[in-house]
Amino acid sequence: MVRFLSCEPLLGPLNNLPLGGIDWVIVGGESGPYARPMNADWVKSIFRQCKGKDVPFFFKQWGGARKDLTGRELFGRTYNDMPEIKLVNQHLDEFQFAGG
Repeated sequence: MVRFLSCEPLLGPLNNLPLGGIDWVIVGGESGPYARPMNADWVKSIFRQCKGKDVPFFFKQWGGARKDLTGRELFGRTYNDMPEIKLVNQHLDEFQFAGG
């Protein structure tokens, strides 16, 4: 089981994230013709929070109307950190499936 925060589209600052028990954080800007801007300081703040708590950080994109032009580099590199997979010993018959 992986517990993660998806901070996308990031439309404002997220200070003091509750990272206890979180395995992964994904950050990205909004894309498309009406994309709202994302401030670099917001991204850097989340990055620092993750690094301070040893939480893997994945930076998806800066976003914008032409995300192919804005890229996904932060501090001169890409961040593709992934969580450690934790296997949960649970039998299939313990799951509840939709419609059943």
